[in-house]
Amino acid sequence: MSAPVNPLAEATKALSEIIASTPAAKRRGTLLIVDDEEGPRMSLKLIFKEQYDLLLADDGPTAIELAQNNDIDVAILDIRMAGMSGIEVLERLRFVRPNIEAIMITAFETTDTMRQALRLRACDYINKPFDLATIRSAVSQAMQRRVLESEIHNSAEKVHELLTELQNQRVEEQIAHTRGDIYASIIHDINGPLSVSFGFVQLLNQKINQKPKLEVQDLEFIKERLVSVERQMSNCIEIQRRYLGFLRQQSSDTAVAGVNQLLHDLEQLVRVHPSLQENEFRITPLAGEIAVKANGTDLIQILLNLTVNAFQCTPAPHRVEIGGEVIGTPLDLAQFKDGPNDRLLNVESMSNTVPLVKLWVRDTGPGIPAVVLPKIFDPYFTTKGPRQGTGLGLNIVQRLIKAANGALHVHTVADEGTTFTVYLPGAQLVK
Repeated sequence: MSAPVNPLAEATKALSEIIASTPAAKRRGTLLIVDDEEGPRMSLKLIFKEQYDLLLADDGPTAIELAQNNDIDVAILDIRMAGMSGIEVLERLRFVRPNIEAIMITAFETTDTMRQALRLRACDYINKPFDLATIRSAVSQAMQRRVLESEIHNSAEKVHELLTELQNQRVEEQIAHTRGDIYASIIHDINGPLSVSFGFVQLLNQKINQKPKLEVQDLEFIKERLVSVERQMSNCIEIQRRYLGFLRQQSSDTAVAGVNQLLHDLEQLVRVHPSLQENEFRITPLAGEIAVKANGTDLIQILLNLTVNAFQCTPAPHRVEIGGEVIGTPLDLAQFKDGPNDRLLNVESMSNTVPLVKLWVRDTGPGIPAVVLPKIFDPYFTTKGPRQGTGLGLNIVQRLIKAANGALHVHTVADEGTTFTVYLPGAQLVK
């Protein structure tokens, strides 16, 4: 019997593949040569045919059509051509390929044409007849700049795709079935090197865009930062291997757990939790015995995260209460309206069949500002200090409730407090 598909393993496998593909061989680059005279056009072809992929055009419309159908890195444009001038062609090319590098060549240099070329961000301006060393150097520098810019852009996209993949639905559902603090550890540990890498990529992109030509020291700067990015990506691979080892030891079966027993276990954890401090805390068990169709450890994690969040909503001493009840009729979802004081999450995946277990965590803190309320379940969002939290607690709560086919309602009032209410499918308690 084949092993079940592990979404987190798939995501981290994708990470490994992305990293493995990063140092791929550099591409040749594509050079567009635009000149209405065959002699200069063929001369440039002979000079560069061994170095780059070449596209040749004898007029402006042909050049623009080639640009529309091909990825072009650098264009050499003769300024004086019949029909469209090189300046006009470059202006059109900027609409088709905004990042193309352009080298202008002309036998009739004027101040006006130079000014127009600079306005259109031409990287070089060469007079005819040009010598071999000059044209080679100009194209080499332009191509080097364009290829590096393209590679860094691709690296930024890969990092962004990876961050998205780690937060997508499949990964969220898999994380929701793991146990304890491993949730925060996986996301927090991997997010560190990913954030560092993304910062380096942005820095490199900024540096390249600021300079029309790259000097030797610029290339050394880029190489050093790319080495750092590679090192951080290696850290990600090691982290995912370590946690995958933990995940293979976990059971993904959904259990039926007695609510009052879990509340008793939760109370023991909260009584020794450092966030309790001088706050008043009370748990009221349900009037009757009932279970929920959820993993017991997950439910403890949900309530513990909500409780700690309630303790930390203000440094002033306040009261936090946990209680609940059994609901014998399906929820009337129409009564829940998102607004400045309320949010209802996971309705689309909720199992709204009786019996339902309603559990709440209520505090008498300052409430949640309306501008902050829509953001509180976003990963890494926090209003606390740097030593008080990672911004993962409420995001984990939402994931776990969704995995258990439940819903979460938040009601908050300024200067009165906040109530997080969890709705979960109930089940008969098996003794």
